[in-house]
Amino acid sequence: MVFIWLIIVLAAADLLIKAEIESRDGEEFPRPFDKGGLITLHKSHNAGLPFGFLKKYQDAVRMIPIVTLSALGGILFWLLQKKGHLFEKTAFAITIGGALSNLYDRLVRHYVVDYFSINCKAVKKVIFNLGDIMIFTGSLMVLVHEIWSSLSDGKQKKK
Repeated sequence: MVFIWLIIVLAAADLLIKAEIESRDGEEFPRPFDKGGLITLHKSHNAGLPFGFLKKYQDAVRMIPIVTLSALGGILFWLLQKKGHLFEKTAFAITIGGALSNLYDRLVRHYVVDYFSINCKAVKKVIFNLGDIMIFTGSLMVLVHEIWSSLSDGKQKKK
């Protein structure tokens, strides 16, 4: 049950931030978020998948996330039936929380609200939202777990 609550809290946090950004006049953006200038706030609408991919194909833009989120939910449901696997369950819950927030935007607003960028050379022009960070973090956690498991299995086979 804790993982369901994690999903709800994470999705709600992103949706609340998006609602606040949407309530503001677009003239307020972009603006610095912190004194060091590392983060810039924006008010950006993305009608496509990441980086505007497929924005001309709105049916695909809605269906791909629905299918993906359904698969992730199925995997989490399967994991919830097992004891342990806390790292994996957490990773999938974080990913689902972010994906759910962005899916809500796609279905209700018909675009995803992106609201911050990191002023670092590699990603300076990319505008994110908290949901994107959750999807990236959860996916990275799954990848790390799979690599760790593969390496552990390889060591056990050598013995």
